[in-house]
Amino acid sequence: MGSRRTYCPDVNDGHKWACSSDEWRQTVREQIIPWVVGGLDLGDDVIELGPGYGATTDVFQQLLPRLTAVEIDAELAADLVSRFDGTNVEVVEGDATALTFDDDRFTGAVCFSMLHHVPTPELQDRLFAEASRVLRPGALFAATDSLDDPGLRDFHKDDTFVPVDPGTLTDRLERAGFVDVAIDRNPYAWKAVARRGSTT
Repeated sequence: MGSRRTYCPDVNDGHKWACSSDEWRQTVREQIIPWVVGGLDLGDDVIELGPGYGATTDVFQQLLPRLTAVEIDAELAADLVSRFDGTNVEVVEGDATALTFDDDRFTGAVCFSMLHHVPTPELQDRLFAEASRVLRPGALFAATDSLDDPGLRDFHKDDTFVPVDPGTLTDRLERAGFVDVAIDRNPYAWKAVARRGSTT
């Protein structure tokens, strides 16, 4: 078991359909992942926080020697366990805000398009702190999420939806133990890349 559970997000039917669609998978593969992690060295033992329907996991499976994907939704986790059985991906049903992996375990961490489903800023900060804790000093953390706008709020009606203001991310990630924080954005989303700081 990779973590204890402290929450489980609500996701509406339209959102479920969109996140499991071929169109979203193509966007993830061709646009989002290259934009966020193109050229980065995440190492050979990476943790993915909140894979959801696995669109990102499908791509990272091909890019990385070893991937541990932590998913809080029991049904989604079970589907991913079945799908990635016998591959270089280990799927764990668990909560990214309360991981039980050892300190300094992973060589990299990724968190794609899921932070807005973490129900409070305080829990989001716990996720950042947990990502920092399980990373080796100097390891990279790469994250992305959508920018808040009225259309996105309509799309997330009846969802757990707590968008992250990218203007706050540098301070929040530094408090969690990261250094060299770099934030960028395009018209639709933000990305953050940072390194886990030294423990000495």
